[in-house]
Amino acid sequence: MKSKITILAAGVVMTLTIISCGSLSGRMESLGNYSASISLPQENRSALRELSIPEVMRDTSVVEDEKGNSYHLMRAVKDEKTGEMVATEELQAAVVTARFRNVAERHGKVEIEFQVLVPKELQDSKWQLRMMPVMHIPEDTVELDRILITGENYRRSQLRGYQQYRRFLNSIVTDSTKFMDVRQLEVFIKRNIPELYKYRTDSAYVSDELFLSYYGISAQEAINHYTYGLLVRHNEWKKANIGRMYDRYVKAPIVTEHLRLDTVMYNARGDFIYNYVQRIQTRPHLRKVDIILEGEIYEQDNRIYTIEPSAPLTFYISSLSSFAEERERYLTQVISRRVKADDVCYIEFEKGREEVLGELSNNFQEIARIRRTLRVLLENRDFNLDSIVITASSSPEGSWEYNSGLSKRRSASVSRYFERFIKSWRDSSDREGGFSINMDGVLANSEMKRANVAVEFISRSIAEDWSTLNQLVMTDTVLTSLQKERYFLLSAEQNPDRRERLLSMEDSYPYLNSTIYPRLRTVRFDFHLHRKDMVQDTIHTTIIDSTYMAGVEALRNRDYKLAVSLLAPYRDINTAVAYCAADYNLSALDLLSELPPTPRVNYLMALLEARNGRSKSAAEYYLKACREDSHYIHRGNLDPEIYALVKMYDLNRYFE
Repeated sequence: MKSKITILAAGVVMTLTIISCGSLSGRMESLGNYSASISLPQENRSALRELSIPEVMRDTSVVEDEKGNSYHLMRAVKDEKTGEMVATEELQAAVVTARFRNVAERHGKVEIEFQVLVPKELQDSKWQLRMMPVMHIPEDTVELDRILITGENYRRSQLRGYQQYRRFLNSIVTDSTKFMDVRQLEVFIKRNIPELYKYRTDSAYVSDELFLSYYGISAQEAINHYTYGLLVRHNEWKKANIGRMYDRYVKAPIVTEHLRLDTVMYNARGDFIYNYVQRIQTRPHLRKVDIILEGEIYEQDNRIYTIEPSAPLTFYISSLSSFAEERERYLTQVISRRVKADDVCYIEFEKGREEVLGELSNNFQEIARIRRTLRVLLENRDFNLDSIVITASSSPEGSWEYNSGLSKRRSASVSRYFERFIKSWRDSSDREGGFSINMDGVLANSEMKRANVAVEFISRSIAEDWSTLNQLVMTDTVLTSLQKERYFLLSAEQNPDRRERLLSMEDSYPYLNSTIYPRLRTVRFDFHLHRKDMVQDTIHTTIIDSTYMAGVEALRNRDYKLAVSLLAPYRDINTAVAYCAADYNLSALDLLSELPPTPRVNYLMALLEARNGRSKSAAEYYLKACREDSHYIHRGNLDPEIYALVKMYDLNRYFE
C-alpha cells in the first residue's frame, strides 16, 4: 500500500527555470507549480545505536548494461515484457519543516542524513533528472555523489544507442583476408605458377623472393591485385572514426562514476523520495555543514531545465571538544645566574708550530666564525662575558711529551690571538659610539663601560685526544670490522708512544693519519657568562606549559590525533576529553575513574557507558551530571548519543 507524500509549503525550496521551449511549452508552464526539495527525515532515536555508515547504495540493486558498466536501481525488479530493471517501490518518509539539525561526532567522523524529494509531476518517461547535493564546509565546497532519476523511455534510448554502437563495432573487419578474392588468386597461381600451387594445402613458408622468381611480381603485389580496395578503405575509415561514431550513437552515456543512485522509473506512480546518507571526516574548526541541492533535467543529450539551488539544510556538529577546560598549566623554571656556551673550531697549524695563521688551509673561515660568536656575546644586552676557556688538543703522531708541550703553546697562542681581537673590537666600538661629558666633566658613555668589562682567557690543553679518537673509529663507516677490531686491540697498550708505533704498522694507518687524525687537532671554546643585574645564583619562576596549551588548542580545533599525542602525559580532564573525542573509549574510562566525580566527568562517563551498550549505567551517570549542573540537561538534548538515553528512559520527566 503506497501512501501519497505531500510536500509541505516550507519544504518547497527549489524552482525550475525553463531554458528551452518548443513543443513542450505547455508542459513546462504547468511544471512551474512544482519543485524538487531536500528536507530532514524524521529522527529515529528510539534506541541507542552506533553511528555507523551503511552501504553507499541504499534500497538499490545493481545491474549491468551491454558494455559491462554497472548502474543502480532503487528496489528494482525485472520487467518480464521489456527485460528492464524498474523501480517498484517508493521510499516512504515523514517530511519535517526544520532546516537544521544537531549531529554527533564519532570516530572523528560525522554522519549527515537528508531526503531528496521529487514530485511525480516532475517525472517523465523521456527525461532524466540529475540531482547534485553540494556540501559547504569552512573554506571548501564538495560535490557529493549524484542521484539520477531516469525515465523508462530515456533508458531505452540509452540502451538502443549502445546497441547501435555495438553493431558498428561488429561491422569492423579484423581479418584482412575477408577482402580478398581468394578463388581468383588461386586460379592465377594454378595457371601460372603450378610449382607454388601445391603449397596451398601445405604449411610450408614461401618467401617473397621465391614467389618473385617464378612470375616477376611479389606475393604482396599479387594479393593487392586480388583485394577489394574500396572495402579496405571503408573498413579503415571505420577504425579511424570509432570515437566519432560513439558520440553519434551514444548521445547520453550511462554514468557509473561519482553516482549514488540511478533508478529507472517505470512510470510516475508517486513522488520520488531518497534517503541520502553521507559520512564526512571532521577537521579543525568544523562546526557546521550546509547541504544545498542543485539539479538539471535532460531529454537525451539536451538540457531542458536548470533547477535553482535550494535553501540550505544546516547540520551543527555536536562535538566533545566543547568539554575542554580553559585552564593554564605552568612549569617551574630554574634560572641560573651563570651560564655556559661552547663551540669548537678546527684551526690548522704548521707542523711543529703554534702561530695562528689565517691564510693556512681553512683557517680563515673558522676564525671568522669564532669572531662572529664573540661579537654576538659581547653585544648581548642580557649577559656579560666573564671568561673564555680555550682548550687545544693534538693528534697522536709524535711523542706524547712533545705533543703535550705543543698543545699548551697552541692554546696560549689562540688565547692571545682572540684577546687581541676583543681589544681591537672594543676600540673600534668606542670610536664609533663616541662619548659624552657630564656636569662634573666625567666621561659618561654607558656603552663604553659595558664594552670595557674584562674578559679572562684561560688556556688548557689535551696532549693527545685518544678518547675522541676511539669514538671516531667506532662510528667510522670506511674502516672494516677487522680493522676496528685490530685498532681497539692495540689501543689497550698503556704507553701512548708505543701505542702510536703499533698503530703505524697497521694497514689502516694511512686512512687514520689522513682522515681521522686532523679531526683531533681542535681548539675548544667554553664561554662563561652571567646575567646582568642578577645577584642570586639561582631564581625560580613559572612559565606557561606550551606543550599542554598546544594540546588544548588542538582539542578545540578538533584535531584529535594531535591533541591525544600532546595531552596523554598529563592525565587530566582535557586528556580524557581528547580520548573520548578520538574514540579511545577504554583509555578514557580508565582515566575518568581516577578523576573527581564532577558533573563534567559524570556526563562523559554516561557517554562512554552508552557507547559500550550499558544503557542503565549510562542513564544513572547522566542524571548525576544533570542534578549537579542543569546545563547538562540542555546539552543532553542536543547530543544524539545522550538523547537516545533520554528517550529510552524518559529522563526529562525528572527535570520537569
